[in-house]
Amino acid sequence: MKNNDFFWVLFVSRRFANIDRNGRSAVTTHLASLGICIGVMALVVVISVMNGFQMSFIDAIMEVSSYHVRVSESSAEKQVQFENFCQENPMVQACVPFYEAQSLMVGSKSKESAALVRALPENVLQLDSGFRSQIEVVRGEFDLSSKNGNDSIVLGSTLADMLRVKVGYKVNLLALSGGNDVALLSDRRVFTVRGIIHTGYAEINSSYAFISLEAGQKYFGSSLKKQYGIKLRENSMDGRFLAKLKASFPEISGESWKSFNRSFFGALRVEKNMLMLFVFLIFVVVCINIFNGMRRIVFERRNEISILSALGGKNRMIQAIFIFRGFLTGIYGAVPGLILGLFLSVNIGWIFRSFSSLSFGISYFFAMLFNPSSAAYLHENPMFRIYAKLPARIVLHEILIITMFGICSSLVASWLASRGILKLKAQEVLRDE
Repeated sequence: MKNNDFFWVLFVSRRFANIDRNGRSAVTTHLASLGICIGVMALVVVISVMNGFQMSFIDAIMEVSSYHVRVSESSAEKQVQFENFCQENPMVQACVPFYEAQSLMVGSKSKESAALVRALPENVLQLDSGFRSQIEVVRGEFDLSSKNGNDSIVLGSTLADMLRVKVGYKVNLLALSGGNDVALLSDRRVFTVRGIIHTGYAEINSSYAFISLEAGQKYFGSSLKKQYGIKLRENSMDGRFLAKLKASFPEISGESWKSFNRSFFGALRVEKNMLMLFVFLIFVVVCINIFNGMRRIVFERRNEISILSALGGKNRMIQAIFIFRGFLTGIYGAVPGLILGLFLSVNIGWIFRSFSSLSFGISYFFAMLFNPSSAAYLHENPMFRIYAKLPARIVLHEILIITMFGICSSLVASWLASRGILKLKAQEVLRDE
């Protein structure tokens, strides 16, 4: 389309919009923009909150549990070479040796719980900044060193609650799945709880315990192989790192975080896609509304369309007038929806806390007005405080896709509705009139 044609389309479209500012056409246009606004806003909030949930899980899993790459050593002779390889590799941020074994732990009052016991270096917080950022020490301290001959252990918060233990209590690894030279059952594997931690993933809180690397070598047996958890500067570098690892150490096997957590991450992806699909149905309803409204506008404007055609206007240019109106409808809905969605996502905690206080204030007011004796039993709904802690993480490309989808849905509906213009015959319309 030439510049003159574009300005002509713009001019006629503005004239039609000024005429249709009042009446049913204006109501239809406003409702269509409102529907797109609500759809974009809902999708932005849902996706941001879902990203917050998923990324908190994924960050905790990769930084605390699975690492970016897990490597099992093949022989003790290769340890030094492999550690030097990791130190010299610019992709590697941290290389943490560890042992792990399954255990049945016994705590206070003979409370039992299954746990995964991981043996880490005592200075793991200095070695691994990602691990340090994902754990929150709620009681005690993250101290794996032995004190006065007593081995130390750090427990997940839920695991500590199930064992009924606090900082300073004793726990026993009653059953242990270590190497071949380890007794399955023993009451001599006693540890002192030095700290209790909390992460963003409930399974880590309920099943993970940490001891020192020396204690792991002592209790897990000599036949249990040492493993290495590799943290990369970018988690997308796992494929390149594994290729270099295979080229330098063919006998060493490594596993990426993508394959190690494939089922869990796949379930998260399906959940997110289904939520997006349900909210996208809003746009389907809006598209139908825009389509029907635009068809009525085309029918009501058939006289003007015929006159424009008789004066030399091309059908494609006349069709572009209505497509441009659909584009403006999408813009007027998508942009405010994007702004509102971002505002709600960023301030979701404040919004729920304000709503909690407001609902409590209203309830308290009516209770004092009609039944003052019951006002003392009123409390704020604790669910609002839980909702206020919902994490939100905004991903730029997803937000842009949602906004463009809202605009394009209006464009497609307008294009489909305006195709009837190509079938109008100016002579027939003017003759009928």
